[in-house]
Amino acid sequence: MADIIRRPEVYPSIPATWDPFRVMREMMNWEPFQVQGGLVPFAREGGFIPSFEVKETKDSFVFKADLPGVKESDVEISLTGNRLTITGKREAERKEEGESYYAFECSYGSFSRTFTIPIGCDPDHVNASLENGVLTLVVPKKPETQPKRIGLKGLVEKAAEKLKA
Repeated sequence: MADIIRRPEVYPSIPATWDPFRVMREMMNWEPFQVQGGLVPFAREGGFIPSFEVKETKDSFVFKADLPGVKESDVEISLTGNRLTITGKREAERKEEGESYYAFECSYGSFSRTFTIPIGCDPDHVNASLENGVLTLVVPKKPETQPKRIGLKGLVEKAAEKLKA
């Protein structure tokens, strides 16, 4: 039963010395933001760092976060001025005596993320929901800050006059 997870050697014929192909493969798979995660003190201890997705639509800003296994009661969202802060925690399962783990790759712990949102958002109408492990926050823009289409009346009138002539 101890052979549940098998990790085959990738290239057993390549000697352990410097390999330019291995270096190139590592460079092609380099994720700069993943490397930065190691700079955060609790990330070295295996802390929980959720992934976020932030997008702007014509009438709002939408924040999505992957929070699998996080309860609603363990998430706190605050908006102060133009600073949106999301904090929470994901607790580990209790380890019972006599249990053997063959893989323990899930991360647990507390997290906190702060985003700066543009001025002109409506803090009184922010909507938040946590469904199927995905946190969705919608921060609407105030109507006066939303883009408005401005027609070029002068060009339309000139074109109409040319057609009449």
